[in-house]
Amino acid sequence: PPGDTAGCTFCHTSSEERCSTCHQRHQLDPRVARRAEQCKTCHWGKDHRDWEAYDIGLHGVVYQVNKWKPEQFDFSRKLSDADYVGPTCQYCHMRGGHHNVQRFGTVYTSMGMSMADRGAPIWNEKRDRWVSICDDCHSPRFAREQLQALDEAVKDAGLKYRETFKVAEDLLVDGVLDPMPKDLCPDWSGQHLWSLKIGAYHDGEAYGGKTGESGEFRMSNCTDVERLCFESVGYFQTYIYKGMAHGSWNDATYSDGSFGMDRWLVNVKQNASRARRLATLEKKVGITWQPEEFWETGEWLDELTGPYIVKNHPGKTIFDLCPDPGWLDTH
Repeated sequence: PPGDTAGCTFCHTSSEERCSTCHQRHQLDPRVARRAEQCKTCHWGKDHRDWEAYDIGLHGVVYQVNKWKPEQFDFSRKLSDADYVGPTCQYCHMRGGHHNVQRFGTVYTSMGMSMADRGAPIWNEKRDRWVSICDDCHSPRFAREQLQALDEAVKDAGLKYRETFKVAEDLLVDGVLDPMPKDLCPDWSGQHLWSLKIGAYHDGEAYGGKTGESGEFRMSNCTDVERLCFESVGYFQTYIYKGMAHGSWNDATYSDGSFGMDRWLVNVKQNASRARRLATLEKKVGITWQPEEFWETGEWLDELTGPYIVKNHPGKTIFDLCPDPGWLDTH
């Protein structure tokens, strides 16, 4: 519903890819656009913790205590002059005023959350480019050591998430997830796919949907186990990646980074243990449990696209009804 997505739509529609977002309407002054705070409006929050990681990291602290001193941060000078006392967001990500932020971004393998070989040759050019920025102030050896530390942190986080995910997956396959996907309000596409069936990695009736169909992360109206899985990878693993990438090691560890993943893994295991014990007792005494009706109904659920499609276009999904991407904008 619109009220729930106000923060999403502000950045992803109103502000995205507009000059005035960074240069400010009626100003268009490069000196303004070069300040780190310009990125803060959109690039912060649980699932894209860029500002927080930068702000409480070493570079951010240097910036905050020196940003009003022209001899330390002369924002009239171009970003490539390497005479700032510390880097801003723009200094690293928009090297020399280059507006393709991804070119100098550290983002690859889906914000550090995908399980890929982060040292593979395919990433060498981007890693070398990152090192070339760091060695304005540091040695290339130091920069590569930080990259290696980042890789190790992400690898460890992946181990924790895979274990968390496997516990949830086993509950679904064994039919003891309460509620199962079929018992929920349909997702935004009008389907009853498991919310963690991402990227069509899982097929079979237990996951819902047809071969090749992908689910969508849910943050509400799903089991606690699924929500914890989402938060573990979508929030905590992001904290780890962003924290390590921005020199904010406390963020990667204490501020719901590694310790958060540990906590959520324990919670998922406890949930799974209780669910299995309860299912065993129900079977022993002959109880056939029916999920509560509130999972399928509710005033705010009626505002979502899924129930609308099921009601007005039975047997269809949003993909059947959407002949081209622009269709969603007008319907």
